[in-house]
Parts: sequence; structure tokens; C-alpha cells
Amino acid sequence: MPDSAEPQGSPEIPRLTPDVVAARRMTFADLLLARAEDDHSGLLFEDARWSWREVVRECEVRAAVLTGLRADGPPAEKLHVGVLLENVPEYIFLLGAAALSGATVIGINPTRRGEELAADIRGVDCDLVVTDSVQRKLLAGIDIGISDDRILEVDGPRWQERLRAEAGKPWQPPDSARDPATRLLLTFTSGSTGAPKAVICTTGRLTMLAATNPCALTRADVTYNAMPLFHGNAIMACWAPSVFTGATFTMRRTFSVSGFLPDVRRFGVTYFNYVGRSLAYLLSAPESPLERDTHLRTVFGTEAAHRDRDEFERRFGVRPIESYGSSEGGVVIRVTPDSPPQSLGRAPEYMTVEIHDEHGNECPRAAFDADGRLVNAAEAIGEIVNTTGAAMFEGYYRNAKATAERIAGTAFRTGDLGYRDEAGFFYFAGRSGDRIRVDSENFSAAPIERILARFPGIALVAVYPIPDPRTGDRVMATITLEAGVRFDAEAFGRFLTEQADLGTKWAPRIVRIAADIPVTATRKIDKPLLRRESWLVDDPLYLGDPKSNTYRPATPEAIAELWAEYARYGRSPQ
Repeated sequence: MPDSAEPQGSPEIPRLTPDVVAARRMTFADLLLARAEDDHSGLLFEDARWSWREVVRECEVRAAVLTGLRADGPPAEKLHVGVLLENVPEYIFLLGAAALSGATVIGINPTRRGEELAADIRGVDCDLVVTDSVQRKLLAGIDIGISDDRILEVDGPRWQERLRAEAGKPWQPPDSARDPATRLLLTFTSGSTGAPKAVICTTGRLTMLAATNPCALTRADVTYNAMPLFHGNAIMACWAPSVFTGATFTMRRTFSVSGFLPDVRRFGVTYFNYVGRSLAYLLSAPESPLERDTHLRTVFGTEAAHRDRDEFERRFGVRPIESYGSSEGGVVIRVTPDSPPQSLGRAPEYMTVEIHDEHGNECPRAAFDADGRLVNAAEAIGEIVNTTGAAMFEGYYRNAKATAERIAGTAFRTGDLGYRDEAGFFYFAGRSGDRIRVDSENFSAAPIERILARFPGIALVAVYPIPDPRTGDRVMATITLEAGVRFDAEAFGRFLTEQADLGTKWAPRIVRIAADIPVTATRKIDKPLLRRESWLVDDPLYLGDPKSNTYRPATPEAIAELWAEYARYGRSPQ
């Protein structure tokens, strides 16, 4: 496969590389216009098809519509367009319209509700919201800071009339669309560790991300996206490189386990992207011999368990490519062929990534004993930092405090915990909110989750801190089991005792057995919700003895004793 892809049918830009994109100060409008005469299939959705030429034309029509909608509002380059839609073609056309008009698209998370949803929209200064008649119901009765006439439904007459009025007219991008510094996207963080923040992405940055093309996509590829378009992964890992290379982009309205394999076979998909637990969900489908009868060659994503990657490769014949990163873009770490099983991999040569302690000093490298147990966790675990990454981060919109927390001079601070071995491989140790403190000892959740996941019958596990009745934290784990499996508390306790790499303070004091673990819209475990729920749930609970690693059911009497302990020391379990 080539190191970089060359868009075909684009004589004005014969070859694009990141260096060329930077030197020419190119924008995403340039990438789209390079496809304006391209009759290769550009977008496939359900039973509809658009060539790239047709996709660009649809984007131009909506660019004119957005420009017209600013008549009583801000200049086009300052227009903030909230988009509250599923993965539908109109969303793609609006992304292109913003690139061609200099406007900014804000993807609104439809899994949010009430005042939280309203605060998201108000906080990014939306001048108008584009939605449909179904999604608009989410806005009923909440104050989003704009009048009803600035809410447009794509399946309504006002929007359709505007499209008809602009159809067939030529479009010339304004100067702002040709300026790499123009803000193109505001993408909310996943909210897996706290309230979502709106990450700024300029049109120049998105163009560079498209040109980087880490999976070496070509025009012959058929890409498939089922991740929500309001999240950066869908746009940056699938849509943007598809535009850059001229690959055919396909998508599904919403993520579907049952719909995945039929879509992959129907569209001839060669590449798809994923986030969080998506692979685990796909693997929950019954195994089929048709999984090997596809054109898949590349699978790219983040945060899939090593076991799930192994299983996906066994079933589909394609090894998923993992890359650690974030919406902010300040750090990239990629799994390499020689990466140890549980590691994130190595950082690319152009990044200086280190593990820093709370004072900004580099942590000692991780040391392991003969059983593979991390023996210096307290010293080795720290924050993952790119010492020269500040320039890659464009900030959070209207959130100077949160932006400042990510910057330390020239360094970009991820807020994620990790450690690094002597060979230079990085390991994830949890989010900053996953740090746990028990008996004055600090450790993180991710290594515990990896250990618990070995217990037979566990489908998914989340480890997190809850308040201890006296002081510090208490380790709690929520577990979902494979179909037909019952939790064996006695076997679980024996298993923990046998794990040589389990720290002395790491065993969960409370185990919750749940039918499902809550996740965010991007399939990341919603740990803030789990911490808020604590053990105040109706699910079966088991209480662990820290001395013997034995577990017993949490009877009403045991729960009453636990409440009494919290009351005795004036603390709350939430």
C-alpha cells in the first residue's frame, strides 16, 4: 500500500501530501473542490448514491443556504450551525457547506437531555440549529438561546424551499473558506470523565488530518462509518480521508450490531472505523461464515480490548489497527507489530511523548517482576504528555480554564494516566478521574480492569473509585457477564488470590453485577454515572473482604451495616 494516496480525477492537485497541504495553506474547501468534476461514487447511504461531483454540488447549495441564513445574523465566517441529526446525507452536506462558506458546524449530541442538552447548545453560541421533525422533539421545553424561527427541519418545507431556491446557482467560496485558521468544527468531548467540552478544529487542521491518511486509503477503497457524526472520530478517521483520497464513503444512520455485516457485504466495504466498545458489541453477534466473505482490509479505531482485537481478527481475518488519541489532537500513540499485548504502542518519531508526574518531571520507566506485575506503579504511572504538542491543540471554545489545564508551556497534557516501559512502549492506566487512592496508596483503574477481564465469563468490566466510609476511596467494579453465565463469588475470590500482578490494594471491595454497563454516545463507559450511582442500585452486589479476597452477597443487613459505617464518619457513598 502507498505511504500517501493521490486523489484521481483532480488535475489541479496532482499529488497531495501533508507537506504540500501545509505549504499551500490548503483548506477543506480545497479538498472538496478537488472532487467537483469527479464522477466516482462519493456517498452511499441505504438505497441512495451520489457521485463526488454530486456531493460537492449538494454542499455548494447548502453553503448558499447558510449564507442566506446569516442575513439577520452574524457574518458567514462567524455563523455557528448546530446540527442535531442522525448519520444522514444532510449531515455530510452541511459539513461540506460549512467548509465552503466559512461557517462552523457544531455536532449536537442527541443522547443528552433537558438542561444538559440546552447548556451544550447555549455554550457554543449556536446561531441556528438544523435538525429534523423527530430530533426536534428533544428541544421541546428547553431554552437553547435562539428563537424557534432559527430552528430548521431538513424534512420541513422551509428548508426544502431554501434548497430549491439555491439549486443550479454557481457558488464561489468566500475568503474565509480559503483561510486555514477559520474555525470549521466544534466537536464535543465524549464526556466519559466529566461534562463535555467543545474542541475547536479549524479547516486547516481537518485538512492536515485528512492528508495524514494513516491507514493509506486509496481511491479504490470503500469506507464505512457507523460512529456518530457529532464525534470527531467519524469525521477525522473516515469522512475527511475519504474526501482526500476520493474513496467511496458509506455510512449507517446509527450503529447496529445486526446491520454491520450485511452493510459491509452489500457496499463492498474495505475500511471501517470504531470507538470504544464497538468491537465488543459487534462480536456479541452470532458467529457467521460470511464474516470471512468480505472485502475488508483495514479496521481502525481506539480503545478496543486486546482480547476483542484478537477475536475480531480470528472471525473476520483482519487485524484492527489501534491508535491512542483524543478529540484535542495533541498526542498520538499507535500500536506497532512488535507492541506488547496490553500496550498502546509507541509515539511517532515526530512527537516527544513522555509520562510526567504532578510536578512536570518525567516518571521512571515501568518495572515488572517475573510474573509481569508492575512493581513500581506509584512512581511509574503519571500523565501522558506531548512535550511539544501545545501547538497542535486549538483550544476549547469559550473555556479558557479548561484550555489552560491542557497546556504547560510547549507541552500538551492529555489528562490521561499511563506508564512507559524500558523499550519505549506506552500503557494506558486510566483517565485522570480514574485515579484511586486507598490507604495513602495511589493507583489507577485500567490495570485492574485488565486483570478482572481474565476471569472466565466476564463480558465487560469497569473499575472506578467511590468514597470510602472513612477516608480516601474504595475500589468498586461493575461487571457484565456473558450470556448464560452466573457469577460465582467463591471462584472470583480464588481467582483474585491467584493473580500475581494484582496490587495489594487493588481488589474491588464492592462488585456490582449488571445486565448492561452505561456508555456514552461514542461507546465509552460512562464512569461519572457509575460513580454517581455507587452501590445505590437494585443490581446484585457482592462485598469483598480485603484481607482474604472472599466475597459475599450484599444482604439487606450488610447494606444497613455499610450505611451505618458511612453515617458514623459523616461521609456519603456518592
